[in-house]
Amino acid sequence: MVLVQNVSKLYRLYPRPSDRLRELLPGSHAHHTDFWALKDIGFEVEKGETLSLVGPNGCGKSTLLQIVAGILQPTTGRVVTRGRIAALLELGAGFNPEFSGRENVYLNGEIMGLSRGEIDRAMPSIESFAEIGEFMERPVKEYSSGMYVRLAFSTAIHVDPEILIVDEALAVGDAVFANRCVRKFEELRARKITVLFVSHDLGLVKALSDRAILLLNGRIEAQGKPSDVINRYIGLVLERQQARNKKEDSVQGSFRHGDGSSEIVSVEMLNAAGEAVRAVRSGEAVTIRVRSKFHAAKRDPMVGILLRTRIGIDVYGTNTRIEQMELGEFAAGDELEIDFKVDCWLTPQQYTLTVATQDADGSSQDWLDDAIAFEVIDPRAAAGVANLRAQISWRVSR
Repeated sequence: MVLVQNVSKLYRLYPRPSDRLRELLPGSHAHHTDFWALKDIGFEVEKGETLSLVGPNGCGKSTLLQIVAGILQPTTGRVVTRGRIAALLELGAGFNPEFSGRENVYLNGEIMGLSRGEIDRAMPSIESFAEIGEFMERPVKEYSSGMYVRLAFSTAIHVDPEILIVDEALAVGDAVFANRCVRKFEELRARKITVLFVSHDLGLVKALSDRAILLLNGRIEAQGKPSDVINRYIGLVLERQQARNKKEDSVQGSFRHGDGSSEIVSVEMLNAAGEAVRAVRSGEAVTIRVRSKFHAAKRDPMVGILLRTRIGIDVYGTNTRIEQMELGEFAAGDELEIDFKVDCWLTPQQYTLTVATQDADGSSQDWLDDAIAFEVIDPRAAAGVANLRAQISWRVSR
């Protein structure tokens, strides 16, 4: 059982480290500003219940989990827990990088109150679930992030916790391991283990949770059935993104190059109503509008777009030449506006849009990497980047 009563967390933010000392001097005025990471949070998680926390980055989800786990102390309020807690929070927390994987399992088990014999009995299951092979005997500082999470998660679920706290740890695992973890969550649920977890995978939240809480700016914005809370969250994201991302006077990007014979002056992603957006639903029809201005005479230029994941993997690209569209001749001072209309059947995650104007031989006039960052939202989870909308049928033969 977990009981959170009127929990708030205050951080004092200083412009410079030295301001902390200056503030202690007699007669000195305050040099800090107050930041409330959490404000008046209250809820209860019953034994065997799975509660998910959702919300945008910076809303206080991780801070709240650390307070529940006992890592942080609240500024006001209190947290009451009954039962052994296993927490899988920040990557790297809880393991000694110089110790081997096996040594860290024993260390964590003993911290949790298990005897050496209990850890010995659990070790085969921990090794089997983690599947890191000979790296079990290697220092964890040599592990990849995926290997680390495999072992940390396996250790956490095999020390017989009564309360399991997980903070987005499965995001770095591969699809096979993630599916194995989902099945383990379902097993823990059947065993009446209390689970409190944070995830940006809304499909996972919907599938595994009994209840969900939406945090926004350190406060509870909504709580209740996972489907209702997720719908509220999606609506807030779409509303805020559309309000925040209006057409700007100039275009910015992560990297820009080209000979300057033309200039991209605006890039927009528009919904069906013609509104500029930075968050779209999976499958939603969108228009990518690229406007450029020529500074030199050109014949048959190309305009192209390229979608990438947030880690830079190419997803889809096309240009006017590929689409067999000849643009003709342009004089200096002419402006060109091109619309690329697509149905955005991508999986829910963050993407970037790169745009370019080029000569017929492929040399760049103006190439703008990551001109727009946008998010695809869908309550249903899917692996990869393409949402192929699988239709499933089944039958039984006896």
